[in-house]
Amino acid sequence: MAEITYEQRRGQIEDYFDRTATAAWAKLTSDAPVGRIRATVRAGRDQMRSTLLSWLPANLSGKRVLDAGCGTGAFAVEAARRGAEVVAIDLSPTLVSLARERLPAELTNRIDFRSGDMLSTELGSFDHVVAMDSVIHYSAKDAVDALAQLAQRTSGSIVFTFAPRTPLLAAMIAVGRLLPRGDRAPWLEPMAEEKIATLMKQHASLEDWSARRTLRVSSGFYKSQALELVRSCV
Repeated sequence: MAEITYEQRRGQIEDYFDRTATAAWAKLTSDAPVGRIRATVRAGRDQMRSTLLSWLPANLSGKRVLDAGCGTGAFAVEAARRGAEVVAIDLSPTLVSLARERLPAELTNRIDFRSGDMLSTELGSFDHVVAMDSVIHYSAKDAVDALAQLAQRTSGSIVFTFAPRTPLLAAMIAVGRLLPRGDRAPWLEPMAEEKIATLMKQHASLEDWSARRTLRVSSGFYKSQALELVRSCV
């Protein structure tokens, strides 16, 4: 089977989040009651969001932050509360509209919500980039290619998450593929941290970037690993 391209997978993701499972994600990212399995996913995402926030400066005043794959805007709101100027972008116009509806009035001028491709050069340059669960559906090569493009316009750090390559996660994905449902996200593409490091060496734009902190979150069906990339001179 031919490997799916970045553009093809991007289309699948947009279709899923904007048309197939909008209601499910709106509920998951709220405080509304959810089932046991989705409760573990919500808890895992909350823990991961807190982790990524803790890796950014406590004071972001004067800093420009890209929330790449912002969903309903929870991370963007927290970054703006620290003083950041946030550009929050997502493939799904529907989720972006929901993010705008949930935006606290006092932060209206601090977050620029957009729908589109997180790699667009029209977004400008940033001090920090956050990509929480934004590249987990892409191949390792495509994910690192995307990070390399973002690195060209980032001066400080890039913090992102990926699906760790573990036997347990592989088994869970296999079971999920046998039991398809209309509101299930596109397949995860597990990655090994060593593979990411190897692919990073192939990009000139990542020559002066290195990995620092890493942390894995495991909460029921939510399995994700965070990785912090920083410029060597930072």
